[in-house]
Amino acid sequence: MTDHSSLHLLIGGEKLSGGGRQTQDVIDPATADVLGTLPHATSDDLDAALANADKGFHAWRRESADKRAAALNKAASLIRERAKDIGTLLTKEQGKPVREAVGEVIYCAMLFEFYAAECKRTYGRTLVRPEGQSARVVYVPVGPVAGFAAWNFPAINVARKVGGAIAAGCSVIVKPSEETPAAGLALVQCLLDGGVPGDVCQVVFGVPDDVSRHLLGSPIIRKVTFTGSSAVGKHLVKLAADDLKVTTMELGGHGPVMVFKDSDVDQVLDTMVAAKFRNAGQVCVSPTRFLIEEDIFPAFRDGFVERAKAITVGNGFDDDTKMGPMANERGPAGLAKKIADAKEKGAKVETGGERIGNQGFFFEPTVLSEVPTNAEIMNEEPFGPVALINPMAGADAMIEEANRLPYGLAAYAWTNDPKLRSRLAADVEAGMLAINGANVSAPDAPFGGVKWSGFGREDGEEGVMHCMVPKTIHEG
Repeated sequence: MTDHSSLHLLIGGEKLSGGGRQTQDVIDPATADVLGTLPHATSDDLDAALANADKGFHAWRRESADKRAAALNKAASLIRERAKDIGTLLTKEQGKPVREAVGEVIYCAMLFEFYAAECKRTYGRTLVRPEGQSARVVYVPVGPVAGFAAWNFPAINVARKVGGAIAAGCSVIVKPSEETPAAGLALVQCLLDGGVPGDVCQVVFGVPDDVSRHLLGSPIIRKVTFTGSSAVGKHLVKLAADDLKVTTMELGGHGPVMVFKDSDVDQVLDTMVAAKFRNAGQVCVSPTRFLIEEDIFPAFRDGFVERAKAITVGNGFDDDTKMGPMANERGPAGLAKKIADAKEKGAKVETGGERIGNQGFFFEPTVLSEVPTNAEIMNEEPFGPVALINPMAGADAMIEEANRLPYGLAAYAWTNDPKLRSRLAADVEAGMLAINGANVSAPDAPFGGVKWSGFGREDGEEGVMHCMVPKTIHEG
């Protein structure tokens, strides 16, 4: 299996490296040591990938649903067999605790298994017409797909880019993050070993803007799917607009958590503190802005701080580690800047707020309270291990604050009031809302946001259907 000593491109089923290609180092975030050297695709490599994707699409779209399902199921089986090894690669390059990494890999297998079944559920429909006439709607694959994946979930983000496309009958060129390449490569290798042709699923790396401009500049690509920041997503949408390509954008968030006074505070804390510091807070659906009804604010704040202080930070391979390092040097530096700005504007640092040590990219689990809304961290996604806890007057103020920002990916609420839960479901502007829980992701549930958090969906039946287009056939 691929490891960091043998990183490569995957073009037309062939592993490519060397040959005078530009390279970059892949860094271990726990030690800042170099894990390996990653080749960048040349312009000729990208052209070859495009030509293969075009050829692969015209063959794969005609394969039976049974064959596509069999390849996805076989890939899922291989992922389960290789989960520990792929999880080890993931922890080395991204930093999260290895048990979280293995869990992420298993989720990919679950997603491919769901998509395998969806191959046989892309139903059309027959429209009512007078005798002698007919009209029906069928769904056909959109065409070759370019997918761009982020570094925070190196396996899941790649699986979401390729799984729905392959199930729909599309070919796909995926670019995992250059900072976390090995897990994505290993995942795609499972697909190829499972029976997906080498010209149907390919992997490239390079300077992100150069690769995206090259791929999106080709008429071969008919859909673009991206996970990452809102700023980069807007840039890609503009590039895609020149050729009217279909787009799916899974972009940034700033997750509000509304906790009402009828909640069990300890239950909320036990659930949401773990969710906040999962993957060192580097999660697009991470709960971040905790909006706490005034009556329970002191108890909630103190309980949150107590639990945050108890989190063991360390190397992802250590058995007692609950939170690993941030994934790259940008993380601690950017977070420290935002925390300093919040303190200057009046926020209270209840715990944490500092980088840990001088080796790797570790940062303390951090809690800020009474953070003013003009602080940068209250308006821009911190994407790190920091929780912002503010007292709120009641439901009206909490919903208003939850909806204040232009982001709307995930939101969370805790209350036992049925009427309030119905109101929250109707009024909170988010693509996903968890009530009395922290989970907003499942293989059979659509994943995505609204407003600046993007559009289109991955996972669920939508993950396949958004790689297809409806065709209406009229007969008279």
